[in-house]
Amino acid sequence: MSATYAIHHDVTRWGDTDLYLFDEGSHAELWHHFGAHVSEREGVRGVHFSVWAPHAQAVDVIGTFNGWQHGAHALRRVSESGVWEGFIEGVEPGALYKYRVASASGWCEDKADPFGFMHQAAPQTASMVRPLHFIWTDDVWMDARAERQRHDQPMSVYEIHLGSWKRVIEEDDRPLTYRELAHELAEYVQDAGFTHVELLPITEHPFYGSWGYQTTGFFAPTGRYGTPQDLKYFIDVMHRCGIGVLLDWTPAHFPRDEFALARFDGEPLYEHPDPRRGYHPDWDSLIFNYDDPRVRSFLLSSAMFWLEEYHIDGLRVDAVASMLYLDYSRGPGEWLPNAHGGRENLGAIALLQQINTLAPERNPGVLMIAEESTA
Repeated sequence: MSATYAIHHDVTRWGDTDLYLFDEGSHAELWHHFGAHVSEREGVRGVHFSVWAPHAQAVDVIGTFNGWQHGAHALRRVSESGVWEGFIEGVEPGALYKYRVASASGWCEDKADPFGFMHQAAPQTASMVRPLHFIWTDDVWMDARAERQRHDQPMSVYEIHLGSWKRVIEEDDRPLTYRELAHELAEYVQDAGFTHVELLPITEHPFYGSWGYQTTGFFAPTGRYGTPQDLKYFIDVMHRCGIGVLLDWTPAHFPRDEFALARFDGEPLYEHPDPRRGYHPDWDSLIFNYDDPRVRSFLLSSAMFWLEEYHIDGLRVDAVASMLYLDYSRGPGEWLPNAHGGRENLGAIALLQQINTLAPERNPGVLMIAEESTA
């Protein structure tokens, strides 16, 4: 292994307050701490890696920079919560990586980064070191957004799956990129008289047939249409044309793919450990453990990430009904009541209350929209 890729454990992105807020369930900016961040240590450029794996006995970073070699870059556990981190010299933007997570029982799996900002296109599953820097030019829209999106202002929303709207037949029927879509879609939406576009989930997802509703990358736009900067360009153009951008966001469940969140450190972590609360029978997917405050911090941070890093103007929260009710789509004996004997999912309700309170406080004028289908 080249000395260029030496790993150091004396560099941290974590303070005591951040760890406390993470454990408490109120940290709303975890993407600044977890994941892969290009930085410098004593004038040497590299990448700081950090991941949550409380049940793990060891966590390594493997990637294109070390030949995917196990043991070359072992992270250090830095908290009782199970946060692991390390700074690796010489790693550059564009490097592919995963976390090799091992438990005391002998279980071992290579995992994509839950906080990765970009991932390989399916069926490949590695994460990519990708800075988020972008120069925005949508100040006029952002300054006026709170007035434009008051609840007494008219709205007309054009819902769209970006990959299906228009395709390039002569180039193997490929979808348009974020940048190709930007001006053409903005003109179409303006001419039709819509005030907003609502994007079916563009969060990264392995199965294209899910249209994005089976999300694995809660901090990454899908690379099928371009880079994070390309998506920011798309949103920037929309705003400069006077069009708001809403995002379908899917905190109700996630797929069971082994490379992603499922049993992340060998045990149920993001999902509830009891299948009566942690398995979704309708979609053959896993349900977040909303009772765990660190999982709530993860989802709270994901919501703020899209609003703040990507200037999204509102979140259309998918499948809220399945979040609110423990007996959703379950028969007698197939669900667990809450601590008071009721059917309400108290952890999910607490999460939604947090988001609905914090989102407009931090981002005046943003919209929170629920898909609530029980009626």
